[in-house]
Amino acid sequence: MSYPAIRSKNPIGMMVAVQAEGNLVAGQLKAAAKRSTGPIEFRTGAINDTPVVYSVSGLGKTNAAHCATSLILNFAPSIVINFGIGGAYPASGLMPGDVAVATKEVYADEGVLLEDGLHPLEFIGVPLYKTARRKYYNEFPLDTRLGKKMLKVARSAGMKASAGIFATVSACSGTKQRAAEISARFGAICENMEGAAVAHVCMLYGVPCIEIRGISNIVEARDTSKWDIPLASENCQRAVIAFLNNIDL
Repeated sequence: MSYPAIRSKNPIGMMVAVQAEGNLVAGQLKAAAKRSTGPIEFRTGAINDTPVVYSVSGLGKTNAAHCATSLILNFAPSIVINFGIGGAYPASGLMPGDVAVATKEVYADEGVLLEDGLHPLEFIGVPLYKTARRKYYNEFPLDTRLGKKMLKVARSAGMKASAGIFATVSACSGTKQRAAEISARFGAICENMEGAAVAHVCMLYGVPCIEIRGISNIVEARDTSKWDIPLASENCQRAVIAFLNNIDL
């Protein structure tokens, strides 16, 4: 999905769920100033002469939606970049240290759970959001053009990068069965705990949104000894910084 013309003079909004996902980016901020809106602290400044507003939302969909709303209402960002780490589903072909860019976000837990599995919100018949032309149930698209640009920049920076559907979950998948179920049902390549909420809020306000995640682990029987969170976070942030270096919108 592509949104109306971007307000190029406005800052770039940047969101992570936890501080460790954004330390490298935050360290690049020049002339940083802090501004709190309720419980959220925003840092305004510039990265490579690009004005940005950086924030740490906290874990999960509610925190992410609150942060995205506050970011948009208080700073009117031209775009929102949601970044961090995520787990890749085995069928994706992604490995720890790779990066993934979202083409759309899916609320993977919302719907009706029956004996044959989870049925999305269409089963209930009540959309989460609707326009004159379309109803949105579980799936929310992200900005197509900017997503392609992010993917290209990441690859140019030397990273293995793929694009695809992201699944947002309330409970992280810790079994191969659950990973296979979500991956097959939604065609998702990786999962996280915030992305659909951010994409949803950005659509409500008509703000273009990009999401990129570094892959920390394969979603399977949970074994944190196989994870590489530092590498995933570093590569994701390197891609984001490279994007800001080529921000010509």
